[in-house]
Amino acid sequence: MASHRRPKQSSRARVTVLTTAAAAAVVLSSQAANAAPSEKPSKDEVKAKVDKLYEEAEQATEKYNGAKEKQEKLQKEISTIQDNVARGQEELNELRDGLGSMASAQYRSGAIDPSLQLFLSADPDDYLDKASTLDQLSGQQVEALKKIQEKQRDLAQQRSEATEKLKDLASTRTELGKKKKEVQGKLSSAQKLLNSLTAQEKAALDAEQQRSTRTSERQVLSGTGKAASGRAGAAFAAAQGKIGSPYVYGATGPSSFDCSGLTSWAYGQAGVGIPRTSEAQANYGTRISSMSDLQVGDLVFFFNDLHHVGLYAGNGQVLHAPRTGTVVRYESMSTIGGPFMWGVRV
Repeated sequence: MASHRRPKQSSRARVTVLTTAAAAAVVLSSQAANAAPSEKPSKDEVKAKVDKLYEEAEQATEKYNGAKEKQEKLQKEISTIQDNVARGQEELNELRDGLGSMASAQYRSGAIDPSLQLFLSADPDDYLDKASTLDQLSGQQVEALKKIQEKQRDLAQQRSEATEKLKDLASTRTELGKKKKEVQGKLSSAQKLLNSLTAQEKAALDAEQQRSTRTSERQVLSGTGKAASGRAGAAFAAAQGKIGSPYVYGATGPSSFDCSGLTSWAYGQAGVGIPRTSEAQANYGTRISSMSDLQVGDLVFFFNDLHHVGLYAGNGQVLHAPRTGTVVRYESMSTIGGPFMWGVRV
């Protein structure tokens, strides 16, 4: 029987195959080395991407603030309704006890009214609808029954309102969680980009920002802007006292702030309550369209969706809480990153 084994390869042939394979590997390795590697983004490109992420994070932060404010408002409203329902139930029980006392007195005298007896074992709402029985009750009993009916209807309405608000609260809490997750995701992405920079690149960015801040401070200190007065002046002075405080999303002071948290806190120190979010603050006062008409302490709003707000500091400068990784500081309105929309004089 013929053998089907492959003929044994000669040593010279094996060497040739191995040499060819090695040469191919060297060529491939050389090609890989010479291929253009994925280029690392420059410092300025990283900064642009980071600034964009921070802008998106701030947009989400203002939505988060709005949901948080709504949640707190709903919780207060629900608490008030529940307290009212509890008091109303006590009043209803007292009314029923009073009517029961009438029945007891009639029973002891052996003359309990059949219609009253029927009421005590039935729903007064259904009972009062039977007008034919009303002539069997005394005026005092009729009045007591009407009060019970009104109280029951009022309690039913308040319980229904509380149920709807509880549903709204659950929905708001879900939205709050989503916005918080979105903010954290944007901030995490920005931090990863910043971590890709060398220490030298980070130092260069910091130096640029410090130069910009010093320039803005000189502009403010030159004092050629329209001076703040009254409560706007008091609010501006309060904000000045927080220069250097860190930006923290959702924070309203006194040790850290986000943009609308700073402005609402500052005006609060001046005895003026303004809304929590930048979008709501944008409609709280007299609108000022021209930058030339702004006065120190006016609220100033940026970006088409009004997601950033600060306090006008004079000479085209704003005092604000810019974004994560920064502190409360002066900055030129021209470098905010979004267009100036309008000012508001509270």
